[in-house]
Amino acid sequence: MKLKVYVTLKPGVLDPQGRAIHHALGSLGFGGVEDVRVGRLIELTVADGTDDAAVEAMCRQLLANTVIENFRIEHA
Repeated sequence: MKLKVYVTLKPGVLDPQGRAIHHALGSLGFGGVEDVRVGRLIELTVADGTDDAAVEAMCRQLLANTVIENFRIEHA
């Protein structure tokens, strides 16, 4: 079974990588970009029958820092 885990910074957490991209886009002449937030996508292939609780535990324990990040799991 294929899963996608999207990890993003929580609102209010500073995103220096997003700020750098925002600045670079402006420097390249791309106007109208009001904000940039950077996250990551993790693609997992797990055994059929792996329950959602196990996948959520993987996210909480390793894949996301839940103090500063949110995560969302999608079945691909």
